[in-house]
Amino acid sequence: MAQVLRREAAKRDLTGHFVYIAENAGLEVARRFTKAARKTFIELSETPEMGWPGKVRQGKFAGVRLWRVAGFERYLIAYRPLKKGVVIERVFHAAKDYRRVLQ
Repeated sequence: MAQVLRREAAKRDLTGHFVYIAENAGLEVARRFTKAARKTFIELSETPEMGWPGKVRQGKFAGVRLWRVAGFERYLIAYRPLKKGVVIERVFHAAKDYRRVLQ
């Protein structure tokens, strides 16, 4: 079975997005977001190359890949493929400059 590891920064990102969505769109939508993110993490772990290169060439996020949260396409997942899974580095809104987020 493929493995999904989440960095602390990604866990904080998910919590922040949950709170924001709950306050602005309702608790049910926030729960759907969390469920969609987890489902997308699993899909990425099974097919880690499906994301596109993040074009981050320097720093601790060099070489990450990006993919959208299913059903919440304005949220991006920055992750690294592993031999048998993925490491979720960050989750952020697409309106943000991802290169700045991934410094």
